Amino acid sequence: MTKIDSFSLLNKQPCDDEGPVFAEPWHAQAFALAVHLSESGLFSWKEWSQTINDEIIKAQNAGDLDLGNTYYEHWLNALELLVRKKGIFNFEELVKRKEKWRDAYLQTPHGDPVKLTPSNDGY
Repeated sequence: MTKIDSFSLLNKQPCDDEGPVFAEPWHAQAFALAVHLSESGLFSWKEWSQTINDEIIKAQNAGDLDLGNTYYEHWLNALELLVRKKGIFNFEELVKRKEKWRDAYLQTPHGDPVKLTPSNDGY
């Protein structure tokens, strides 16, 4: 599978006979991104497992009731931590990237896919 094919999969919501496998499309995207980055060698699955575990424990210690509704937020936190740790992005770059996505989201008509363009991407 080529790099482009891997990322095109992020836009598809996996389903089974009962419907979507993930509660939200972004949950599937976060899952696919973690798998892709691990398979690409950015981090081992063991390192990923330890990082996501640490994030969940940190959230529980901060009062997360662990009802399942915040699980993929922990995935995002773990992904951000690892890309910073590996030097892919620093904190400021991640903040800027999130702001660009937020701006693109707010400018996208309802129902249309959110896309970063060279004019609003900045990268």
